[in-house]
Amino acid sequence: MPQPSRNDLVGLLRHHAEPLPYPTDSAAFGRSFDRFGDARIVLLGEATHGTAEFYRARAAISRHLIEHHGFSIIAVEADWPDAARIDDYVRHQAARPRRGEPFIRFPTWMWRNIEVLEFADWLRGHNAERDADDRVSFRGLDIYSLSDSIHAVLTYLDTVDPDAAAEARRRYGCLTPWQDEPSDYGRAALKAGKGDCEERAVAQLRDLLDRRVEYIAQDGEQWFDAVQNARIVRAAERYYRAMYRSSAESWNLRDRHMFGTLQALLAHHGEGAKAIVWAHNSHIGNAAATAMGWQGEFNIGELCRMAHGEEAVLVGFGTDTGTVAAASAWNCDMEIKQVTPARPDSFESAFRATGLDRFMVDWRDASGKADLIEALRQPRLERAIGVVYRPDTERLSHYFEAIMADQFDAFVWFARTNAVTPLGAEHARGAPETWPFGL
Repeated sequence: MPQPSRNDLVGLLRHHAEPLPYPTDSAAFGRSFDRFGDARIVLLGEATHGTAEFYRARAAISRHLIEHHGFSIIAVEADWPDAARIDDYVRHQAARPRRGEPFIRFPTWMWRNIEVLEFADWLRGHNAERDADDRVSFRGLDIYSLSDSIHAVLTYLDTVDPDAAAEARRRYGCLTPWQDEPSDYGRAALKAGKGDCEERAVAQLRDLLDRRVEYIAQDGEQWFDAVQNARIVRAAERYYRAMYRSSAESWNLRDRHMFGTLQALLAHHGEGAKAIVWAHNSHIGNAAATAMGWQGEFNIGELCRMAHGEEAVLVGFGTDTGTVAAASAWNCDMEIKQVTPARPDSFESAFRATGLDRFMVDWRDASGKADLIEALRQPRLERAIGVVYRPDTERLSHYFEAIMADQFDAFVWFARTNAVTPLGAEHARGAPETWPFGL
């Protein structure tokens, strides 16, 4: 049987495309995703970390799934303590203690932007009339908050168990000199040939778990927050050692931690809890169907597929041209960059050739779509723009091979997109809508 050509793929995409309104029409946009309301986890991707349409689309989908299908967790590719500031805001809680302002680690624009603020304001309003136990939470999945997570564990124990706090300070003292530059710890540990702090981080987490009955009796939510921060300290210690040994090992540690956090959230919220994940396509698409997986990396999408089967829905997002918020190198300033038109040998080029501005293609229900699935099963290049975008080396820096039919269950396409609008420091003081960002 001859393999489908690019022209075959373009024709099949055009035939199966379901046009979408612009995501600012939140109700109409969200209704198109009713079909995923039966899932336990809906993972919503993005092809860049700085595109407004992706954030607005995920917000519209999330609003609909929350309002009509009982989803109660938003879990995002952000640090737990930073997301906790938004979580406290949307659930009408007092702000948890922290060392500094949230979302100040590079890349600040990824979550500190107007699009996220608008969704946080909507979620706060949605939660306002609900009992505390019935409010939708906003949680971070990532691993980078070593310093803030140490501070959170110590602050919690200072309140509930001063003796345990003293022991935690002794244990975490091994990491304290490195907490503001944790990558330096990884370099030092590599030279020493071992990670001296690992056993202490593990012991501290174990203590919190061993005393859960005692601590939960005082405040179960605060205990859960402290445990998650202790898990981050343990995972971050391993991550910063691994990053100097193998990029695949450090990637896998990070995504395993994010998946573990997601599983902990589902268990914490109780039977029937349903979660929506916001993360990059490279995290939420099944890595086993991409060059990442073929070189030994896995991700949240693959782990969710293995653990939850068809109850996990993986939705990718893509674009061709427009603008994006990104930096030219790590830790450099954000720029508004022009997105180069997709390569002709890419999936994005085939989506562009349909001539349609916005649409979704869904092959989760495979009935009548065998030809489309076969065409999407032919390996092609796919683009991934992160917080750094280098158009001059785009083929090497931003494309990887994938089998889209096995990577996602559906794909949302925007032919042209715009950069997110970052929140600057020049906002009026005291404005209530800026509280979760500390502006």
